[in-house]
Amino acid sequence: MRRAFSPPPKRGVRAKLAHESSGHDWWHIHRVVRTVRTIAREEGADGFVCELTALLHDMADDKLNADPAAAQRELEAWLAASGVGPETAAHVLEIIATMSFKGGSRPPMRTLEGKVVQDADRLDAIGAVGISRVFAYSGAKNRPIHDPSVMPRERMTEAEYRSGNDTAINHFYEKLLKLKDLMNTDYGRRMAEERHRFMEAYLDRFYAEWEGLS
Repeated sequence: MRRAFSPPPKRGVRAKLAHESSGHDWWHIHRVVRTVRTIAREEGADGFVCELTALLHDMADDKLNADPAAAQRELEAWLAASGVGPETAAHVLEIIATMSFKGGSRPPMRTLEGKVVQDADRLDAIGAVGISRVFAYSGAKNRPIHDPSVMPRERMTEAEYRSGNDTAINHFYEKLLKLKDLMNTDYGRRMAEERHRFMEAYLDRFYAEWEGLS
């Protein structure tokens, strides 16, 4: 049985992210929600917590808000007034606060629901959609497509990861190609395998065309 909450968050999330051009738009949320439903069902997680978190996970993201602290307060106030209960609200906020990649040096997710939402978000960063999003984000941040003289960074602090001193192609090596091995759930890992292979094939083709060989 699905729990009800008021006001429904979908309208507000869609209104806030509808015109976001960095790949973190409403349709990213839409895809993550749909993937969350699939993984939560397969893994036996609380579907309500997973879906609510998926809907809200970018609302206070510091990449998307000029004042992240104010956005966080707004998110917390909405959850407090929504009727979901303090335990559920705290669980949702914990997942949102700890799920981001931020260079890859984050501790593992504490709960099954956190693992499910993190997997769904990461799955949207790889495969065909992930390739589309990395170039959308790079364009939004004035990041070049490729520069052979700029090498991928291996180990980064969060500040270094966010510095923007890279290229779209380097981002595959700094994040996207790492995500397959960072999946939390069995079902997430199975979904990631095919998407990972697609990215590898894409990069082979990219380099061949870059060098004028294909």
